[in-house]
Order: sequence, then structure tokens, then C-alpha cells
Amino acid sequence: MNWDIETPRLILREFVETDAPMVLELLNEPSFHEFIGDRGVRTMDDARRYLREGPMTSYADHGHGLLWMGLKRAGAAPVGIGMCGLVRRPSLPGPDIGFAVTPSYWGAGYTTEGAAAVLERGREKLEITSVYGITLPHNTRSIRVLEKLGLEFVEEKSLDSGAPPVRIFRGSALSRAPEAIRPG
Repeated sequence: MNWDIETPRLILREFVETDAPMVLELLNEPSFHEFIGDRGVRTMDDARRYLREGPMTSYADHGHGLLWMGLKRAGAAPVGIGMCGLVRRPSLPGPDIGFAVTPSYWGAGYTTEGAAAVLERGREKLEITSVYGITLPHNTRSIRVLEKLGLEFVEEKSLDSGAPPVRIFRGSALSRAPEAIRPG
């Protein structure tokens, strides 16, 4: 399935190993460690392995996964600002929308724009009926994004033994994102 997505300001596409520098930077941001977790990615080799064993494996196994997200620039190649996509977790009954953006790009609506485009593609191509979102209870930015996407709080619980509790959101993948955030 083709996951190349374009919105007014963004390009989203499947990861390739040459995206390792952006991944290395993003996964070592203090905010990534705080809100998502330390993935043990410290070197370029680690970043390439993360891509192969994470997003690239997910594309093959599930037909979707995290996508590279880049900001369009007039007359220049897009600059990578983060990742966004549908993730399959054994602890949830359906896919969840995952996202992470470099903090210097926070607050401009890029995450919401990218996530809305991913959900639209998931509706069109995968015919998913519902989508989930998870975040730590104190991650107010992610909670706002999930709510803007039309997901509603379901419960707070730990998804894995020994893991901290997360807030779980759910939305119908058949309903469309609010017009104000829909791509295109």
C-alpha cells in the first residue's frame, strides 16, 4: 500500500534507512524520553536498526506503521520534523495513532495536520473501523491532539505489566476529522 501523503504543509512517507539521522535526533530528545520512552537508540546503527525492526517491519506485517513526517519548504527538499502513523500494539484491540515531533516544531499544528491525514488514509485504504490513542496522563499536548482528532477518553490503565498507566482514547475511524484540521 502506498503511504505517501501530502498535506498543505507536510509530506509523510514510509521510513527508509537514510532517515536514521533524524530518528537518532528525535528519539534522544528529552521530551521523547519523558512522554514516549527511551528506545536505547544512541548511534546511527541503533537508529537504522530501530527503523528496520520498528516501522519497516510494521509495514510488512500490518500494512501500516510510523511514517517520516517532513515540512515542505519552497525551493528545497522537505525537512524531517518527526513521525506519525498507525501502530499495532498487542495490548489494544485496534490500531492507534502515534506521533512525535521535534520540540522546535511544536505549537504550529503539524502533528494534528499529519495525524488527520494518516487517519484519512487509514479510512480510505485499510477500512479501519476504530482507532485508539494512548498518552501519559501529564502529556497535555498529546491529549489536545487526540481530542482535536475526535478521539474520546475511555480509561486510564497500564497496558503492560510494570508499565506506568496511560490514558486511552478511542474514536471511530469512520467519522472524519473536524474540517478545520482535515488535510488538503
